[in-house]
Amino acid sequence: MSDEQAHAPTAVIETITQSLSSRDLTRLAAAVGKLTTRQLVGALERLNARQRAVVYRLLAKQQALEVFESLPPALQGELVAGLQDGEVAALFAELDPDDRVWLMDELPALVAKRLLRGLPEHERQLTAEVLGYPNGSIGRRMSPEVVSTHPEVTVGETLARLRPRVHDAETVYTLPVLDHERRVVGVVSLRDLLGADDAALIESLMRDAHTATATEDSEVAARRCADLGVLALPVVDSESRLVGILTIDDAVRILEREESEDAARQGGVEPLRRPYLSTPLFSIVRSRVVWLLVLAIGATLTVQVLSVFEATLEQMTVLALFVPLLIGTGGNTGNQAATTVTRALALNDVRPRDVVKVLTREMRVGAMLGLLLGTIGFAITSLVYDPHVGLVIGLTLLAVCTVAATIGGIMPLVARAIHVDPAVFSNPFITTFVDATGLVIYFLIARTVLGL
Repeated sequence: MSDEQAHAPTAVIETITQSLSSRDLTRLAAAVGKLTTRQLVGALERLNARQRAVVYRLLAKQQALEVFESLPPALQGELVAGLQDGEVAALFAELDPDDRVWLMDELPALVAKRLLRGLPEHERQLTAEVLGYPNGSIGRRMSPEVVSTHPEVTVGETLARLRPRVHDAETVYTLPVLDHERRVVGVVSLRDLLGADDAALIESLMRDAHTATATEDSEVAARRCADLGVLALPVVDSESRLVGILTIDDAVRILEREESEDAARQGGVEPLRRPYLSTPLFSIVRSRVVWLLVLAIGATLTVQVLSVFEATLEQMTVLALFVPLLIGTGGNTGNQAATTVTRALALNDVRPRDVVKVLTREMRVGAMLGLLLGTIGFAITSLVYDPHVGLVIGLTLLAVCTVAATIGGIMPLVARAIHVDPAVFSNPFITTFVDATGLVIYFLIARTVLGL
């Protein structure tokens, strides 16, 4: 689908906005009726909470459910507040158990409990199973609605069991194969079932199963599902008994959310968890102000370093001209290393125990970068100012790049080892740390080379 097809036309968005302003519901309904489900989601993400509730009420029942399921959990929670109890209860009952839990994580506790109590008994039990797993675990993101089969069962019997569950099961394309104690012993695909003789036994078709343990980190399990390229990953308990299934679409959803968080925190902000245009201004300010305060306090360290070396600057004022260049280069070098290693951690290319390998590797990379930049800096500064000043700049770039790359490379590993988000330890803090360290290195080299 092209971008034009995926997003509501600008003219239709303007018509919706104007109709809302003039309270012309007939015109509004006509405009909304021209949009696909995906375009409606995009349109709703651009409206405020009150407008979103008005537009949503104009949708047909089936399309309303499809749109609701496609909205980010934060907007689902906000929409719940704008609908009547009966409408909310009907929507909540139609959701899959794993989608209900996504929504309940965004709702006030009292509202979530009230909605849970209003579910039919069977659906309430399924949802409670998912809610029973820890926050951040894959058990809380799996679906307990699974169709399974057994090795001794025939293909015909399996297909007969599958047909009544086509509409309520999370997926029918991958079926876990269980022994008599519900332990996963393999998987079989719908393609293999349809291509086999009805009398064939499942054990002749099943393949080895890749599984996830219900209590393991959701990002780790989702990454495994994506890396393996499977349509679904059975989720098991500590004794390998089936408790649910993770589909590839849910795995992608988890990874998108985790990567959005990492990208935000590397930039020194908290993730918004909702589309930008639908986020209240106060929420955007709140997501940034804490980090700005932390970094501003950290920057005072740089001011302290400058005050310590104030006498050195007074003797050689030209040194002050290169301060932005040196601390900027150091910060950028550290950020590059941190971003690279954080990404490698997410992909399981490196682990905390690889800290020595990463340290030596980044040290060499930093030294090579510093040598290249330092040589260029020495040549240009020597021509413009003085060879002695050029030597100071060249040696400082060599030292700063080496230190920055080394620190930037090991910080994410240290963060993972102490169970802190590596993204939090990355760019903003590394920049502040390297700024102060780089200045100390700079002035010490200047004092030594220039005899100040």
